[in-house]
Amino acid sequence: MAAVKKTSTRSTLSAGILAYRKGVRGLEVLLVHPGGPFWRKKDDGAWSIPKGEIDANDPPENVARREFVEELGSSALIGPLQALGEVRQRGGKRVIAFAGEGHFDPAALISNTFDIEWPPRSGRRQSFPEVDRAEWFDIELARTKMLSAQAELLDRLLAIAVESARE
Repeated sequence: MAAVKKTSTRSTLSAGILAYRKGVRGLEVLLVHPGGPFWRKKDDGAWSIPKGEIDANDPPENVARREFVEELGSSALIGPLQALGEVRQRGGKRVIAFAGEGHFDPAALISNTFDIEWPPRSGRRQSFPEVDRAEWFDIELARTKMLSAQAELLDRLLAIAVESARE
């Protein structure tokens, strides 16, 4: 009898936005910290751009804009987007990223939620925010806070900023 191969229903492709602003510390980027019990005590290397899974027929920019609002709340504003390309995270997930000038007060964070069994094997389901914190970071601090595979997006954003300054 042939073995049945398990396939994951989770998408291996996401789209997200690296929001930026010109702040008192120079160029700053907005990162989010994942909610839920697994991430509660993790900080350096745990933050991410707001992103979400792409369904088969969704254009990546539309998904990125939708997830930006779902993870931050309706007060999160983002301007025109520029493509930053794709990065591959350690677990194999590919992230198509965009950059845009954003306006958001982290104190106004209202994230959507997800349910999981917690504690594990307890039979109890609990609801957690998808994002429990959002914060503006200068580029160098963002490098230490964000997932290592996404740090490349900072270099791509800086290249765009340098090019724009020359024009």
